[in-house]
Amino acid sequence: MAEHVFDIQRKDLIEGLGKGLRVIEAFDDDHPRLTASEAAALTGITRTAARRFLLSLCHFGYAATDGKHFWLSPRVLRLGQSYLGAARLPRLVQPFIQRASMQSGETVNMSVLDGHEVVYVARSNPPRYVSIGYQVGVRVPAHVVTPGFAILSTFDDASLDGWIAEHEFTGFTSHTVVDRDVFRANVHRARELGYWLTDQHLDTGLRGVAVPLKDRRGECKGAIGMTLQVQSYGSEEIIERLLPLLREAAQSLRPLL
Repeated sequence: MAEHVFDIQRKDLIEGLGKGLRVIEAFDDDHPRLTASEAAALTGITRTAARRFLLSLCHFGYAATDGKHFWLSPRVLRLGQSYLGAARLPRLVQPFIQRASMQSGETVNMSVLDGHEVVYVARSNPPRYVSIGYQVGVRVPAHVVTPGFAILSTFDDASLDGWIAEHEFTGFTSHTVVDRDVFRANVHRARELGYWLTDQHLDTGLRGVAVPLKDRRGECKGAIGMTLQVQSYGSEEIIERLLPLLREAAQSLRPLL
């Protein structure tokens, strides 16, 4: 996804802020609690620096410690919430995905690509018993969800090859595409179609459909999609009934982006 970034001079950067953010990002499902040494190894900074950053996070309420191990506190959620509250794109998209959700009776979401992960930033649920799919803020490896294919389909060949070369293709189900050549071929096919369908790549029993969301200049800003139960829809029904709603939402948004 192309982004216009202001040309920032290195002399204007605060390196410590970047290192502190890397320490926060070191915590994940595999590392919910870290020692200073573990944080240092994950971030590539010294143990002394890692310990100072961790203690500072504790002081400002973003982490807690028992003296040896550190873990993040709920206050860290404010950082992500600040984006959702201030960013224009999720707020702009919301009424359009809400309309698609009401028309389809399904949950519709909008997501963006952040490195090698898809991040869900907007969601609209239908007025029904239970909604499925991913909540706002969830991050998922891009190769296992439909928005990943949709967004990557807008990359040129060189950028796509570079992304694939650096990506870790972990398998989650027997349907997950972990072969780089097969994945590349699927993305090329998604480019031709202008949409993509996935079937149980991350969760058994769930399939998805998504289209890229482009602005007036043709640059991809994310993807609009749905997560569906396998037993509820066949591929042909998804293409005939649901895909047009996603395409309409994306097309209606394009002049506004």
